[in-house]
Amino acid sequence: MFAPTELLWALIGLILTIGGTLLEAFITSPPWSWGGGGMHVLSLGVSYQIGAVLLVGCLGGKNAAAISQIAYILLGLVGFNVFTEGHGIDYIYRPSFGYLLGFIPGAWVCGLLAFRVPTRLESLAFSCVMGLLTIHLTGLSYLLMMYSFNWVDVTASPLGQLIVSYSVDRLPGQLAVVCAVAVLSYVLRHLMFY
Repeated sequence: MFAPTELLWALIGLILTIGGTLLEAFITSPPWSWGGGGMHVLSLGVSYQIGAVLLVGCLGGKNAAAISQIAYILLGLVGFNVFTEGHGIDYIYRPSFGYLLGFIPGAWVCGLLAFRVPTRLESLAFSCVMGLLTIHLTGLSYLLMMYSFNWVDVTASPLGQLIVSYSVDRLPGQLAVVCAVAVLSYVLRHLMFY
C-alpha cells in the first residue's frame, strides 16, 4: 500500500504533468545583451511536461512519480485530451507515444536516484538526467518496435527523421529544463526539510 504523502505527490505530479503539457518553455537572453534592445525571450522548443515528470520524482520519490505518470497515460488513453497531439486509445500508434510511456520508468528512475544520497544539487541534476535518458531510451525503443511491426508508413516517416524530430531536436531544450528542475527541487527540498 502507498503512504498518503505518496498519493498526494502523485496527484500533484499528475496536475503538473497536465499543466506542463500546455506551457512552452522559454529562456531570456543574457543580461549583458539587454542594453539597447531590452530583454528578449527565446523559445526552447519544448514544453514543461518533462520538467513536471522529473520534478515529482525529485520531490515525491519513485512511487509517487510512477503513479502520477501511469494516471496521466491512462487519462489520455481513455479519452481525456491531456496529450500534446490528441487523446484516445489510437494514440498508441503515434511515434510520440513511446516517449509518453517512458515517463513511467523515467520518473521512477529519477525518484529512485533523488532519494539515494543526501540532497545536493549535483545528485538531483544527475537523477534528472538519468530520468531523461530513460525517457529517451524508452521512446527510441518504441520507435524501433513500431517499425518492426509496421505500425508506421516507412516511406512517409523515415526512422532517422523521427529520431531527429523526437529526440535529437528536443534534447537541448529538455536539458535546459532539467537544469531548472534540479535547482527548483534542491530549493524546495531544503524548504520542506527533506
